[in-house]
Parts: sequence; structure tokens; C-alpha cells
Amino acid sequence: PLYVKESGGGSVQAGGSLRLTCTITGSTLSDNVIGWFRQPSGKEREGLAAINRDDDATFYVDSVKGRFTISLGDTKNTVYLQMNQLQPDDTAMYFCAAGALYGGRWYGLAAAPHAYNFWGQGAQVTVSA
Repeated sequence: PLYVKESGGGSVQAGGSLRLTCTITGSTLSDNVIGWFRQPSGKEREGLAAINRDDDATFYVDSVKGRFTISLGDTKNTVYLQMNQLQPDDTAMYFCAAGALYGGRWYGLAAAPHAYNFWGQGAQVTVSA
């Protein structure tokens, strides 16, 4: 089995930064795409960013472009989400997930929760005004 685990959540004031880490264990790299999602309390889960471990290609939704950066660690079993210029609306539980997305249009599914097979338990991020 494959396991993913988030770390690095916490509380920060508006305008601050946090870096989340997703650690993947038991991976065979067949689940080639790692995505970051968030779910504010009482709202649906939304995709934020994803990275393809085959070629390091990245995907971002418009709302986080220029503020969030997704990257791979040296072993490709660690994925980071650097979050800058955080605002209270960014307060949510943040999840990472692993999925097998292949083909030239993998980014078309990168923000879709149903495309991912393995999920972590989440890390809370709270941004105060």
C-alpha cells in the first residue's frame, strides 16, 4: 500500500507564509501525480496544485498562482507546498493525495479529487487577520 502524510500546518497572521510537506511511503511511482487540496470548514474540497513526478511538470488553479509553489524533494517521495501571502480565506484543512494520471492532458484532472487514490489525514492551516 501507499501512504501519504501531511506536515507543517499551523497558525500564521495574514501576509505570512507556511510550507507544507507531503511524505509518500510505499510508493512505486505508478501513482505519478501528487496533488494538494484544501477543505474549509463546511465547504467542499478544492484542488490547489499538483506535480507530476515523471517530469516535474506542475499545475496550479488560478486562485493560488503566484502565491503557492509546489515542488519535489530530492527523492521524489517528498512534495512541498510553499504558501506565501496567506490570507484568512486560506484557512482550511490541507490534504495531499497521490494518483495515477497519465497522458499529455493529465493536468485536466489534476484538481479533481476523484482522480486521486490515496489521501493523507490533513494538516490544519489557520490564518488570522
